[in-house]
Amino acid sequence: MHTTTMSIPISFAPLDTLPAVIRSGGVEADRCLVVTDEHVAALYGDAVCNSLVPKGLEPHLIVLPPGEATKSQDRLAEICDRALAWGIERGTPLVALGGGVVGDLAGFAAATLLRGIPLFQVPTTLVAQVDSSIGGKTGINHEAGKNLIGAFYRPIGILTDPALLKSLPTREWTSGLAEVIKHGLIADDALFTELETHMEALFDRNESVVERIVPHAAGVKVRIVCEDEFETGLRAILNFGHTFAHAIEKVAGYGAYTHGEAVAAGMRAALHLSEYKTAGFDAERADRIVRRIPVPPGLASLSIADLMDAMKLDKKVSRGNIRLVLIDRIGHAFVAGDIPSTLIEKTWAFAQEAIG
Repeated sequence: MHTTTMSIPISFAPLDTLPAVIRSGGVEADRCLVVTDEHVAALYGDAVCNSLVPKGLEPHLIVLPPGEATKSQDRLAEICDRALAWGIERGTPLVALGGGVVGDLAGFAAATLLRGIPLFQVPTTLVAQVDSSIGGKTGINHEAGKNLIGAFYRPIGILTDPALLKSLPTREWTSGLAEVIKHGLIADDALFTELETHMEALFDRNESVVERIVPHAAGVKVRIVCEDEFETGLRAILNFGHTFAHAIEKVAGYGAYTHGEAVAAGMRAALHLSEYKTAGFDAERADRIVRRIPVPPGLASLSIADLMDAMKLDKKVSRGNIRLVLIDRIGHAFVAGDIPSTLIEKTWAFAQEAIG
């Protein structure tokens, strides 16, 4: 199945169709950079490279360590050094083969190398397939916070093969479900209702359910991004739970929680605050699904003062005010910038008690 939107061409197809996706993007080069991590390289590196060669694309594979720490200035420099030493040209495509870390980092490299080379995303995790590979956000982390250095840079094509998700460890799979749930909560009540019906099948990775839910959840991101590519308005709702989540990741130390686990914890906090802010909103139905995502204990050990400080460094802060995405009903989100710090602190205390 091939779906083309205004600016986001996504192919839901097998991995071996990558050369066709690259050529359909207008690339005429005879070489191709492939950036991945050690885990994904062991699973799919050979298959990707072997598919490129017969189609006249000589691959140059760059394999990086896995994990959030790889989204760094040092690894960005490594990609650039190796790409330039190999002699890339403006038309040399870069394939980001991996999850959100690889997609963000390699995408930022593509955005900056020679002032921009063709980028293709091949997401291999659930988070990446439904969220991070879509919409052109690229970047690296800084010691001050997550994703603080980056650029909007559209991929020419995205190849999404749900079959790749079968190899995900359980923790990565359940973490990815957090972003799927988020899409239903903020913008698609029909998706959320489907999740309520099929959560067990999703935990079991039922093939027919996965092949239906992944494009549905990805479609939510596509709709929002096409309306607001550069996050000047509507796109901000995609950050539901994320301001809390990024603070958790920073204070706990990157890697202590997966991104999805932090988002699940952040959404529980945001739902609690949403219920407080919107009279008549019953957060229980939403929380019943969100709390099914396993979150490791340890949140209660984090300093609320440190978490608050981390939130104040978030990209969405405006004039010193922490702006949070909340929902007033399932399928509809809004941005609130008038929340007193004392109320946010109480929300952190709730989340620590609820999660442990």
